[in-house]
Amino acid sequence: MSLPRALLLAVAQLGDRRVVAVLVKVAALTVLAFAALGVAVAAGFGWLLDRVQMPLAREAGALLGLAAAVLGGWVLFRIVALAVMQFFAEDVVRAVEGRHYPAIAARMRPLPLGRELAQAMRASSRALAANGIVLVPALLLVPTAIGPALLFGLVNAALLGRELQDMVWLRHPDHAAGTHPIPARMRFALGAVIALLLLVPVAGLLAPVIGAAAATHLVHQSRFRGAR
Repeated sequence: MSLPRALLLAVAQLGDRRVVAVLVKVAALTVLAFAALGVAVAAGFGWLLDRVQMPLAREAGALLGLAAAVLGGWVLFRIVALAVMQFFAEDVVRAVEGRHYPAIAARMRPLPLGRELAQAMRASSRALAANGIVLVPALLLVPTAIGPALLFGLVNAALLGRELQDMVWLRHPDHAAGTHPIPARMRFALGAVIALLLLVPVAGLLAPVIGAAAATHLVHQSRFRGAR
């Protein structure tokens, strides 16, 4: 299956009530996470500015909290949205497999909560570490204007493709350890598309679900090819 077809099938299933339920939960929890960040920063700065008797401390704290939420959303949105998605990926995988791959759906094994937490932590740690490593080269590329965006885009595309594949693959452990059902180039392309969607307002909230659904198609179509 080509990546465009997998993405089209994923988008076509956005109306599925099971997928809609996941969309609502992922979007709500992601927005709440950044709202909580803004409130916490506003309260912290408000308290600090009040201690130094700065005029309009509460108003200044609120503005700083809003700025922190917006900046945090821009920098950390991908990491937070995908971490939240880890806990609802199974519902998306079940919905896609139930409609398109019923024979495979019966063999899916749910991940225990501890395994889901561990996977979410590993994925978030990889993302933070990788982005931290390329921070210095990105700063050196600032004079090029587009260099930092390209560098972070390449790194996050690779990370996203791996995370989306694993959301599906880990729930079907009947495979050799260390294998990857989606070819590296297609994983990268999938990650790049979803990374771009995450930058678009509103569409960014749909991106993790679209990515998980598309990855489900790509994983199982790759398995079918391998079986022939």
